[in-house]
Formats: sequence, C-alpha cells, structure tokens
Amino acid sequence: MSEDENSLEPGGLSRFDSLEELAFTEETSDPLSEAFPYSESKDSNQIYETNPLKGTEQSTASSTGLLNRDEEQQKNILFSDTNMTDVTPLSNPEMPQSPVSSERKIEDNQKVKFPSGKKVSLQVDEENEKEFDSEADNFTVDLEAKDLQEFPVDILKVKYVKYLYLDKNQIKTFQVADTGDLLGLEILSLQENGLPSIPPEIQLLHSLRVLNASYNHISCIPKELLQLENMRQLFLYSNHIENLPSGLESLRNLETLNLGKNMLTHIPESLSSLKHLQILNLEYNQLTIFSKTLCFLPKLISLNLTGNMIGSLPKEVKELKNLENLFMDHNKLTFLSVEIFQLPKIKELHLSDNKLEAISHKIENFRELRLLNLDKNLLNKIPKKISHCVMLECLSLSDNNIEALPRKIHRLKNLRQLHVNRNRMIKMAEEISHLTNINILEFSGNQITHIPIEIKNCKKMTRVELNYNNIMYFPVGLCALPSLDYLSFNGNYISEIPMDISFSKQLLHLELNKNKLPIFSEYLCSLTSLEYLDLGKNQIKTISPCISDMVSLHVLILSGNKFEVFPKELCALKNLQVLDMSENQLQKIPSEISKLKGIRKLNFSGNQFTYFPIELCKLQTLEELNLSQTSGKKLIRLPEELSNMTQLKTLDISNNAIKELPGNIGELRSLVCLQAYNNQISSLPLSFLSLKALQHLDLRGNNLTALPSAIYSLLSLKEINFDDNPLLRPPMEICKGKQLHTIARYLQRADERDEKILEKIFNIIANNITEINFEFLQQKLNMKSSENSISVRNTTPLNERIYHAFVKWKADKNLLLTATALKDELVRALNMIGAYNIMDKITALNLYTSAIRL
Repeated sequence: MSEDENSLEPGGLSRFDSLEELAFTEETSDPLSEAFPYSESKDSNQIYETNPLKGTEQSTASSTGLLNRDEEQQKNILFSDTNMTDVTPLSNPEMPQSPVSSERKIEDNQKVKFPSGKKVSLQVDEENEKEFDSEADNFTVDLEAKDLQEFPVDILKVKYVKYLYLDKNQIKTFQVADTGDLLGLEILSLQENGLPSIPPEIQLLHSLRVLNASYNHISCIPKELLQLENMRQLFLYSNHIENLPSGLESLRNLETLNLGKNMLTHIPESLSSLKHLQILNLEYNQLTIFSKTLCFLPKLISLNLTGNMIGSLPKEVKELKNLENLFMDHNKLTFLSVEIFQLPKIKELHLSDNKLEAISHKIENFRELRLLNLDKNLLNKIPKKISHCVMLECLSLSDNNIEALPRKIHRLKNLRQLHVNRNRMIKMAEEISHLTNINILEFSGNQITHIPIEIKNCKKMTRVELNYNNIMYFPVGLCALPSLDYLSFNGNYISEIPMDISFSKQLLHLELNKNKLPIFSEYLCSLTSLEYLDLGKNQIKTISPCISDMVSLHVLILSGNKFEVFPKELCALKNLQVLDMSENQLQKIPSEISKLKGIRKLNFSGNQFTYFPIELCKLQTLEELNLSQTSGKKLIRLPEELSNMTQLKTLDISNNAIKELPGNIGELRSLVCLQAYNNQISSLPLSFLSLKALQHLDLRGNNLTALPSAIYSLLSLKEINFDDNPLLRPPMEICKGKQLHTIARYLQRADERDEKILEKIFNIIANNITEINFEFLQQKLNMKSSENSISVRNTTPLNERIYHAFVKWKADKNLLLTATALKDELVRALNMIGAYNIMDKITALNLYTSAIRL
C-alpha cells in the first residue's frame, strides 16, 4: 500500500487538521451503488455483513471468529509480537476466499467509500462557484472528532454538501435557520456523539438515504425519523433502544437496518411491512424467540440474530426464500426445525455456541451452502448426507463430541477449510486425503495417533494444525505437500525428526513445542525458508552447527529445554529477531552474542545467572529484555552498562533480589515498560525522572518508602503499581487507586508542608543555639563558613546570620536532598553536638505537624 493510501480514512477521505482545512470532494458516481452493492445485487460475494463491533468486540460472522486458531496455540509470551507476517489461511492468493472473508464485509462504522476526487477550499469565491456549477454537485465533508458542540450550520451554506460525517463530536441537536440548507443531504453519520435521542429536526432531511447514529445513547426511534421515505440504510448499532415504534411501514424503501447491540425484547408485526429489506442485524439484543414476523420479509438476504436467547426456529422460517446468510451464534438452540432446510439459497449458516445435539439429514438440501459453523455445540456426529453440500468451502466443527467424520466427506470437492479442533477423534480418516482442494486442516485437541500417508495427495494444503494429540511419529506424508507453509504439532510425543522434512523447503512456520525431542535435528537446518521455529519444552541440550543455514529464521523459541551452556551456534543467525531461551539452566552469555545484529527481543527468564549478563549490553538493537527469575538464582544488581541499550522499550527484571536501579537508568530514553516487581528496591534514582517515554511501571513488592516528588513529570505514565511496599510518602492508601495524578497531588502538598517545617526548624535553631555550638554544627553538616566581615558580625544579629547560613546550605543541598532528608540530617547533627534543648523543640514541632492531616 502506498503512503497516499495510508493517509486516507477507511472511507477513502482525507482527514482534516482544522476547520479551515475542510475540503469538499467531488463525487462522480452513485455512492450507494458504489458503497452498498448489496442494495442492487444478491450475489453472495457482495452481501453486506452487519459487523459494526469495534476493537475487541467482533461479530460472530467475522472471518477471524470462524477461522480461529487453537486458543492453546496462541502464544501469550512476552516475545510473541514480532514483525513477521503470520501465515493466515486467507493470505494465499491461490486459495478462494471463504464466504466470510474480509473483502466481503463493510462495517457500519466505516465511512462510505466514495471515489477520491477533486478537493476545493471551503472558502468559495465567485470563480469557484462558477466551476461548481459546471461540474457534478455531489460533495463529501468529513468533520470527525472536531470537538463540535453544535450542528455545523455554515458548512451547509455550500449547497453541494450531500455526504456529511460528524462522528466523535458532541452534537445533540440540529439548529438550522434555513431548512433549505438540509434538503440535499443524502448521507449523515453521527456516530459517537453521546446523543440521548435522534433530534426531531431529522425530519427536515427529506433526501436522506443513509443515517448512521451508532454508538450513542438513543433509547427510542422517533416518529420524525419515520417520515424519511427515501431512507435506504439505517444504522443504530450499540444504543439503548428497547422497542420499535409503530409506523415502520413508512420506511418502505429501507434495505438495511442495523439494530445490533440494543435492548430489544420483541419484534413488532409492523417490521414485516419493510418489503424491500435485505439486510437485518439484531445481534446482541434480548430476544428470546425467533419472531414469525421476520419470516415475512420477502427480500431478506442476511439475518443476524447472534448473541440473543433464542431456543428454537419457527416453522415459518421456510418463507425466507431469498435468505443467503443466517447468523445464530451464541443462542440457546437445542434443535433445528426441519423447515430451515427448505431455504434454497442459503450460503452461510452460523450456529456456533448453541446446544445442538444433532443435525438433520435434510441438510442435503443446502446445495448452495458455502460455510457451515457448528463450533461449541453438543454434536456426537455429522449426518452422512452433508456430502451432498457440494459447494461447501468452510466446515467448522470445533468443540463438540464428534468421534468420526462421515465416510463420504471426500465428496466435498470444494472444501477449502476443515476445523475439527477439540473433539473425540481417535484417527484421521483416509478419505480426507481425497479433498484435493483443501487448504487448511485443523484437528488439534483430539486423540489422534496417526496421520495417513495419503495426506500427501492434498497438494493445495497450506496450513495444518495437529496440536495436543497422541502423535508419536512425525507424519512424513506432510513433507510431500508442495504448498504447506504452516505446520503446528505442539503437545504431542514426537521424539525424532525424519529426513523427509528436508523436502519442505517452502515451510515458513513450524511448531513442535512440548514434544520429546532430545536433539536439535540437523534435518531442520535444511528449512532455509523457515521464519518461525518453536522447539520449546523438549529435551534439547545442544544445537547443530548447520543451523547457520537457516538464513531466514526470525523467531526461535527454545524455552524449557536442557541447555546449561548458551549455544554459540545461535550467534550465526544474523537475521534472528526474537530468541526465547527461558526456563533453561544457563549461567552466562558468551561475548559472541553481539553478532546478533538484528535481535530485537530476548527472553532469558528462569535461568541460573549469578550476575546480570553484561554481554547483553552490547546489543544496540534490543527492544525487549526479560530477566525475570520466578525460578532459578536471583540477580542482586544491574550494571551501569545497561544504559548502552538505547533502543530498549521493555525491561522485565521481576522476581529478583535487586536492591537499587542504576543511577543512570534515565539514559534508557526509549523505555516504555518497566517490570521490576518482587525485588528489594528501596528508592528510585534521580535520573529515573528522565524516563519520559515510560508508560507502564510495576514496582509492587519492593521496599520503597518514598516516591520522588517530581514523578508527575513522567507525563506518559498510564499504568502504575506500587502495591506491597512500605510506602510512607505517599502512604499506601493514596497509591492503591493507581492514579498518578492523585499521587502527584499528594506529593506536591507534602513538599509544601515539608518546606514550611524545615523553615520553622531553621528558625528554632537560629533562635536557640549559641555561636560556639553553631560552629560545631557547621562542621558536622560540612557547611561552608561564611567569611563575614567583623562589621557585619557586629551589626547583624546572630539569629539572622545563622538563618541565612541555613538558607545557603539548603540551596547547595537542595538539588540532591529533599526537605525531609535535610531535616533528618539536621536532627542527626544536633544530636551529635548535644543540643538537646533544641531537639526537644523540634520534637514538639514534629508531633504537632504530624497531628494535622494534609
């Protein structure tokens, strides 16, 4: 993707840095046919999938949800994030996209994708106006996240605004003087404005065809909205709507209705009057029944009822003759009524996370079915007649109780993906070898002991996952697959790598974690294209010298093996970026490690280092370092040379016996995350306040008694944890909330109080000490004696001279010591010279001030 493309928003529109930089984009084709092709077509590859969830919220219809990998295999180790591109099943250009591929989705929170066109300034002069008149009059304005409080009336003075995006503002009403300004508006997006309701002024937008008011606080659909007869797309996802109004028949041209993630408990009969409705999203509501009303929407293509509490389907479901996509994941279905198998055009059927115990043999009627998701049900078997679903491309059966697949499964000649993870399979049927178009095969979490040699016939296979089975011998049939680039065998009993693996030159990703491998096989060294290799939790002690042939290796995991000496052979891997050798018996690191010029992430946690491996400080490219010692020997100090790792972003030194951080730790200017919990750190060095990039700080379980007053200067800090420290300044109850501003405010007030106390102590001493004792005190405090002239000494009172001497002493010391530390030093010196009368007065002052709350 070019830089220009990266600079565009999802809708292909430029972002604006200020209102003065607003631009109007000329639009040269019908935006609805461009952005919503499903409005005009029923082709399955153009069906809009209602998946507006953001961030971690994903609709069950998403491809990532259907093609999920084994959760057990999603490595959640510190160094799992690499710059390698994961070999995902949909990335192979030769493999047809599944019916849920990302190319078929248009999220409702995205902008309509208008073709990029000419931009003109908001400041329109006469010459520009003439130019507008001679050209197309469709323009787009993007005012997302501009902190607008009111509807931008001035924008509408330009009559060419038809597509207006006001997402992520605080607009509550439409205050428009001239209603004519609104007549041309066709698309309006008001997502994330905190709207409590749709303003009644919406009725002025007679030309409106698309309204997106998702992610607000709307509790009802106003009657004014129902007057917009031209409305074709209505998005009200993630609001608080409890009921649908009467009069829905007014929206007779409506084609897409998204009411997902609201609070609907029933569907009114009036919904069936929307005879042109093609896309309906009701996911994550509170529906307990599949309303018969839904069955009388003659043009309905896609229906999403994911995340409700529906227990059965009505017989009337057979009336949905045009339905192609049905999403019923995360419901309470115990059976499927046979009428559902009378839907002739069904292409995608999503039924994961229900309570289905059986599937009818009438599934043979689904001759157009492309995708079937039955994950997380109670199925013991799959009907034999599924073999009649000859168009099936993706079959997902994970997390059931299936013991065997139908014998005639080989008739599914179009099958591209087969997911049968976590079932009760004891063998892989030979018939699978006849699935000549299969790309992805997942049988993890079963009891399989053997992979048939005939698997070599699946020439198009790109990804195989057989984790956590009972496989003892590496299946050599897989070594003959010319397209296989991802292979995962974690949690088996493989003890030997066959020579045949040398033929898998195209392999990019190989996982053999938690097996019985005694050695690093030299045959692995033949995999010159391999980028990711996981041999963790085996019994390996040494590395073959020919590992230098693995020139493409980026990630190498050797954790949990039997290494006592760091294998120098690894230092020949010049392209290595991630190395995990945690949970071994390493005691030192050779200087040759400096040859790893591209290394970014190192994990040496859980080893037997007696001191910090100073050799690591030569790694200028290192970004993440883990030396946490939950097991193994404890480090007691960190070297000053640590500051040489200027690119270091994450440092984990937890679970050691470190007493102090290096004085120059502030030179780690790139440090973003510091994990130092469960140590013996008693104070933070002054340079710690130079870690301006620091965002995550975990110092729980140490010996900290005070935090630096200027900790507030670490403006990037987002997460802090000081639990289980004997903190007095601030006290632990202030730190429990883990809010930096609360801690900083306390420290600021404490500083002000300490300064006042120190000032009072200066006065107490100045007014009560003799000149001879003051001279002794100066010696104990290493105070510079002032060379005052005899005239000054004779004319200036003693208490004033002593007070000014203390002020100068404080100024000299203030850069190194806090007011509290200066007070403590004074008290110690007074004790040394025996000034007990002054000590009594200071003690009384301390008792008084300690009784006053900050």
